[in-house]
Amino acid sequence: QVQLVESGGGLVQAGGSLRLSCAPSGSIFSIYFMGWYRQAPGKQRELVAGITTGGSTNYADSVKGRFTISRDNAKNTVYLQMNSLKPEDTAVYYCNARLTVGDYWGKGTLVTVSS
Repeated sequence: QVQLVESGGGLVQAGGSLRLSCAPSGSIFSIYFMGWYRQAPGKQRELVAGITTGGSTNYADSVKGRFTISRDNAKNTVYLQMNSLKPEDTAVYYCNARLTVGDYWGKGTLVTVSS
């Protein structure tokens, strides 16, 4: 079992920045991938950025060059630094942890970007 606690969402103007945090607890030694997904109203959930235990990262084309995913192994925390935010980045952002036994999800944190 893995529990994920997200923080850092909020309201920001276009062009601004936010940093999301995700702190897993429980069987964290079994996690091999962590990612941030988002879901906007009326749209499917999509992968925004991911990072493996080896440090490899991947990003959605729409956020490349603006978002950075990173991890602090000492704190067992994964971050998503979001810069140059756009109104189309508005969504609920979910932290995801992948284990061999399945996926775990956080409850989500709302990011609203005003124009």
